[in-house]
Amino acid sequence: MFVRCVTKMDRQKFEQRCAIKFCVKLGESATVTYEKLQRAYGEHSLSRAQVFRWHKSFLEGREQVEDEPRAGRPSTSKTDDNVERVRSLVRSDRRLTLRMISSELNLNRFTVHQILTQDLDMRKVCAKMVPKNLTTEQKANRRDVCLDLLDRLEREPEFFSRVITGDESWILEYDPETKRQSREWHTANSPRPKKARMSKSKIKSMLICFFDSQGIVHKEFVPPGQTVNQTFYREVLERLRKRVARVRPGIERTWMLHHDNAPCHTAVSINEFLAEKNIPVVPQPPYSPDLSPCDFFLFPRLKNHLKGRHFGTLDNIQKSVTDELKGIPAEAFQHCYEQWKQRLRRCVAAQGNYFEGDNLDL
Repeated sequence: MFVRCVTKMDRQKFEQRCAIKFCVKLGESATVTYEKLQRAYGEHSLSRAQVFRWHKSFLEGREQVEDEPRAGRPSTSKTDDNVERVRSLVRSDRRLTLRMISSELNLNRFTVHQILTQDLDMRKVCAKMVPKNLTTEQKANRRDVCLDLLDRLEREPEFFSRVITGDESWILEYDPETKRQSREWHTANSPRPKKARMSKSKIKSMLICFFDSQGIVHKEFVPPGQTVNQTFYREVLERLRKRVARVRPGIERTWMLHHDNAPCHTAVSINEFLAEKNIPVVPQPPYSPDLSPCDFFLFPRLKNHLKGRHFGTLDNIQKSVTDELKGIPAEAFQHCYEQWKQRLRRCVAAQGNYFEGDNLDL
């Protein structure tokens, strides 16, 4: 006769089943029972499905709290000592595979998998791609810039209504659609659809676009062969200034510019031009596309609608982009600026780190 080795996890499960049986005898519902277990055991509590299953069994007259006996030799390798050995090994190298762990500790892979998923509540996740591994100084700079902007918004609730933000980005003649975009509805017996691998097109056009909380203010396409340097960007800003006077006369003398820290944006001649025209610049922390409306809103939205389509010529690219920009409703731009405020708060809460849930076209 084999004696079953009882782990700490097994004891907790046994205790919780006793608690479920006790609640059933008191007439508590399954939902109330689950909530009490959550408060008592926290992350180690049984799942909702397990609580409801055991609650139903006890309600139907079951008295036994232990699992039903199972055929076969019981496992003697899932012990507290082995759980701790697996925990220590994984902490030393989180990229280890099941095969490597089982070989190192002389345990079978099924036991290792159970320890990792059940006892340690672990799962293997991919690393999150971020624009840069930020230094302590860069995190502090991000946080300080966000705090300054939030303080300005607190003092001037209409501050963002005078901010015009802009940037430039390449638009491809053909950009393959994402795997999510190519999904199709099929029955379980249908053959899986096939799609040939396509490369991005070498034909492309650079878009420069500026917008505010009301919509697009100015956009233009960089002529083929033209480099966006400080000389060209100054000409763009002059055209933007005249455009603001025509389409946003209410803020002609009070509008502010927001752009990133690209060399052509921060050149001395550009700063002199903006100072001469009395156009203040809203600060943008370096390495922060998650805090730039063009990067977290406009360009991803625009490019997602253009993916998977062949345009053939530069004229067709530019016409399609223009049509897509015209089709973005004013409510979307207003929502973008509200998102901007929320992202500033989330960056402060994260102490300048990149925060979860950002969706960037990097």
